[in-house]
Amino acid sequence: MTTHIRELSNHLAAIMPEIGSERLPSLLVQMLNTLVPFDNAVILHYRHDEQPLLIYNDTPPLEIKRQIDTFVSGAFLIDPFYRAAVDYRASGLHRLSDLAPRGFEDTEYYRSYFRYTLIKDEVGFIVHLSADQFINISLGRMTFSQTFIRAQLSLLEDITEVIEAVCKQQWAGENGVQQVPENRLPSQLDSALKDFGTAYLTDRETQVVQLFLHGHSTKSIAERLGISPETVKLHRKNSYAKLDVSSQAELFHLFIDSLASLSNYSGGDPLVGYL
Repeated sequence: MTTHIRELSNHLAAIMPEIGSERLPSLLVQMLNTLVPFDNAVILHYRHDEQPLLIYNDTPPLEIKRQIDTFVSGAFLIDPFYRAAVDYRASGLHRLSDLAPRGFEDTEYYRSYFRYTLIKDEVGFIVHLSADQFINISLGRMTFSQTFIRAQLSLLEDITEVIEAVCKQQWAGENGVQQVPENRLPSQLDSALKDFGTAYLTDRETQVVQLFLHGHSTKSIAERLGISPETVKLHRKNSYAKLDVSSQAELFHLFIDSLASLSNYSGGDPLVGYL
């Protein structure tokens, strides 16, 4: 513990003069990696109704474009960390396995996006800067043999207040990130997600589609809605027919494409202007 305190103190001494500079994110990641080793890190700045701003990413260059394009084009709306921050105003340190719905690896979000990250275990800090802004710092490990152990998670939990203080100094107020992403998604993105399919589907079919998009399995949806798995499958079949898709993969991509194609969105089902 004494060694960790000394390392933390040394890193903070280097970080504090850099608050407000472009070097701060990489120094912050270096500090975290010294305390608890990991394979990759991503820092995202979420602002109300805007495409997330990628602040830091050390993913190998060949993988960045496919992963990030898919994520910021709309997949982030069903990311477990994002949903925890927006739906429950979660803050502090969280593990992906604690936030993700049961059957996460069977979802189209996992198959179309997350598996390409090669991450086997992930933890993340959620830091709220204001009522409609937050920072997500995600730390990933890429091998099952090197998942985060309890002692490492405890260490990260112990420095949560330090991370929050640094993030608020860097990204809130005068020293915050001021640039606007070039490809802004339309306003009211969460409304677009909630209204997805409502113009074409029944209320129950919409609920089922929404839960599939949020990463729930057939069994999980059945339990949440109080219906049988067979009924869930029937609603899914009817929904696919009405939306002219034949798989969860096509449903996921229809969702992403409909959001990305919108302009001047003012509410309602995003499919109306897309189909």
